[in-house]
Amino acid sequence: MSDTKATVLFVCVHNAGRSQMAAGYLQALAGDRIQVLSAGTQPKDQVNPSAIEAMAEEGIDIANNVPKVLSDETVKDSDYVITMGCGDACPFFPGKTYLDWPLNDPAGKGVEEVRPIRDEIKAKVEALIAEIDAKF
Repeated sequence: MSDTKATVLFVCVHNAGRSQMAAGYLQALAGDRIQVLSAGTQPKDQVNPSAIEAMAEEGIDIANNVPKVLSDETVKDSDYVITMGCGDACPFFPGKTYLDWPLNDPAGKGVEEVRPIRDEIKAKVEALIAEIDAKF
């Protein structure tokens, strides 16, 4: 085990739902073993209230998170770049591990519709942690 830790960047269009939930899970489940970042190609001004509520049900508070705009620097600083529906808008740099998670967009949905997206994200984050732990 090296003393360097992996940096994971979650990217979706608005950085208000999927990427915020994924970052919340990764932070909660991996603690300080993994550096967690999130950003959006066209960030909203606040996190999706249904995403906040769905995560609160899991005991994870993302209410004070602020959507951030994606920058080349953020991508360069990351080991893993996980995209969720932003596709070609995300910059590509060699040497990074890129994963695309095809998840439904929680924008405009109530918490009942966001829960299955949240649960799918949790399963993907748990698998990602196992992969990172095997490498770092």
